[in-house]
Amino acid sequence: MSYLLPLERTRRELVVVNSRFIATLAPVVSPEEARAFIKSIRAEFADASHHVPAYILGGGNNVVEYCSDDGEPAGTAGRPALRVLRGSGLGDVAVVVTRYFGGTLLGTGGLVKAYTEATQLVVNAVPRARRIAVHLALLALPYPLLERIRRLVERHTGEILEEQFAADVTMTLRFPVQALTEFQQELRELSAGQLQAEVIETTEMLVPVRE
Repeated sequence: MSYLLPLERTRRELVVVNSRFIATLAPVVSPEEARAFIKSIRAEFADASHHVPAYILGGGNNVVEYCSDDGEPAGTAGRPALRVLRGSGLGDVAVVVTRYFGGTLLGTGGLVKAYTEATQLVVNAVPRARRIAVHLALLALPYPLLERIRRLVERHTGEILEEQFAADVTMTLRFPVQALTEFQQELRELSAGQLQAEVIETTEMLVPVRE
């Protein structure tokens, strides 16, 4: 998966000539989830003048897009917000820009600028992540090797999710899929061929991307 994802719901606010533009961005993975997010913002700000939504599902060259002007002049709200999402490099993302009218008409150019800037504010603020495939694995090991194997896990970008102490130590481990093979090889060398982690599940997780 080549595109980035928003890690969490994020909100920013912009005031333009007394009109408030509240931009809320969230991760979404389906049209149903996007619609539920839009509905929740409408309910949260029920007295607002407009709720302008835009979302992109998927990423790269395989996307589903949606936007609406929600009563603003055609092309002044939803499309500018969607254009910012397209340029952000994010996928599986939805934004709603809520407007409280401030009593002064902004004109079509002013609206395009305000909705663009409000969306840019929240896009620039949201933490990003990448979805990667990971293996969950179990490993039983003797106590004398515990510290060395802890260091080995760390060196191969793995995580120790749990340690259970009985006659042996049983570790629950998580590794990026591509990292497990080298870990297994060094584990065999360390244990003279006696130890191997048992993969119990392959799944996905979000890994924060440091800008």
